[in-house]
Amino acid sequence: MQDAPLSIHGFPRAIVHIDGDAFFASCEQARDPALQGKPVITGKERGIVASMSYEAKRRGVTRAMRLFEVRKICPDAILLPSDYETYSLLSKRFFTIVRRYTPDVEEYGIDECFADLTGLRRLLRMSYIDMAEKIKHELDTALGFTFSVGLGPNKVIAKIASKWKKPSGLTAIMARDIHLYLKELPIEKVWGIGPQTTAYLQKQGIQTALDFAHKDEAWVRQHLTKPHLEIWQELNGNSVLQLSTEEKTSYASIQKVKTFTPPSEDKEFVFSQLSKNIENATIKARRYRLAPSAFVVYLRTQDFRSAGMEVRLSHRTSIPNDLIASSRPAFDRIFRPGTFYRSTGVVLLDLENDETPQLNLFASPSKIIAMRELYEGVDEVRRKYGKHTLYLGSSFLANQFAQHLGERGDIPRRKETLLKGETGRKRLGIPMFLADIE
Repeated sequence: MQDAPLSIHGFPRAIVHIDGDAFFASCEQARDPALQGKPVITGKERGIVASMSYEAKRRGVTRAMRLFEVRKICPDAILLPSDYETYSLLSKRFFTIVRRYTPDVEEYGIDECFADLTGLRRLLRMSYIDMAEKIKHELDTALGFTFSVGLGPNKVIAKIASKWKKPSGLTAIMARDIHLYLKELPIEKVWGIGPQTTAYLQKQGIQTALDFAHKDEAWVRQHLTKPHLEIWQELNGNSVLQLSTEEKTSYASIQKVKTFTPPSEDKEFVFSQLSKNIENATIKARRYRLAPSAFVVYLRTQDFRSAGMEVRLSHRTSIPNDLIASSRPAFDRIFRPGTFYRSTGVVLLDLENDETPQLNLFASPSKIIAMRELYEGVDEVRRKYGKHTLYLGSSFLANQFAQHLGERGDIPRRKETLLKGETGRKRLGIPMFLADIE
């Protein structure tokens, strides 16, 4: 039974999953060849590893490792501040290249995407495998670092395939060969199967992806949720998970979190950092014309312990003044004097369209309308002159001091190197080559 194919087909659909290898660190190596072949780590401003090159991985560096631990096992590591502006520009170039082959592209993250190649063999005059190879070659060449590509009959199998040979691998799994790849694949390695589900499945004697694929559909429906049923269907060669190719125009929640160094026990400074996060979150909410009915605030200590609290609002609003005022009692409850904090965060919940002001018994309708009009003007000024040109007094301390002091205060070189006409807030949307040219 273990050797019996789960499907008799080849590629009833052709889905590729493309994953940038060590994306952030690779972006740094691509624009500065002096970093090639060296253990490069990004995340210096946070004090933990955000991304690491494969040279650093081979030395034992892992994601979220603290930088003082990195220095012990890899003293020659090159620690860099994260340059998300450049990573975003290279990510856009990545997706643009993939769209040269197919318009059906799902941007799954800054460093990965799914693409549907189904039906393009005649048009492009090449097999699906040849298409995947050509896309990979063009990406590797144009961006200056490698990508791992998986081709399969659906998203789950394509995701398994892209991780089969990393880095710089290309694996094609036909539907009739799925069982060959699943029989040794631990169930926890399947995309969408989390730790809790893994523990439950293992208690049921399911150790591998093939064990799961062989379960009866009735059993899956009875014991698991709809998302797990869809994964089971895709492991059996069916295609049920559709690509989400539309540009994102709405959000179920919005989160903003910032780390600051050195950690602080100053209550007003920490609250100012939270206030700044609330302002940033509501800027995004207003951009998409959304408003929350509740939000969560949380604090993280120097030793990475978190405490948070949910706050319910009397009416939906994306005006930061309302959220900041409502957050203060919750902040006072979770803040511990004498404790050093390293980050604050906010999550806006239950977001809905905010086209029409929602009135309530406790707020003046004229005041609500006036505040909305005020922030339309504030947002226009920010768009023209920079996000933090205007800010509330409660965010003063966070805006007056650098987010990070000491060596963590290093800024990305792109921000230090301005072209004619650029400012600290406004720069051309192009990545910069940083190598010295003799």
